[in-house]
Amino acid sequence: MTDTRSLYDIALAALEDLKAKNLTHLDVRGITSIADHMIIATGTSSRHVKALADNVVEEVKKAGHLPVGVEGMTSSEWVLVDLGDVIVHVMQPATREFYDLERLWRNPDHHPDRAKDQDA
Repeated sequence: MTDTRSLYDIALAALEDLKAKNLTHLDVRGITSIADHMIIATGTSSRHVKALADNVVEEVKKAGHLPVGVEGMTSSEWVLVDLGDVIVHVMQPATREFYDLERLWRNPDHHPDRAKDQDA
């Protein structure tokens, strides 16, 4: 079994190997229970996004770990690779700008679920 730090390092290296743009790490421990870390990367085209996600999956499998799931490969505008404690988001530039995951996950005081709880 691969520990979380090793899994993170493998995913990051796989993205760097294929020249992912604007790599961002978000430590989401204490914000959500779905994962400890998120990596957000930009691909320059749908082919690049798919290749980046494929490389993450391939390298993780080489290390003996199976992804929990992969979503979005068909359109390749946004591919999510769920590695358990590490979630990798690979997006085209316009999709990344539109969803702005960095803003959502960096500021827990403005997280939509928490805003609902505070209003109640």
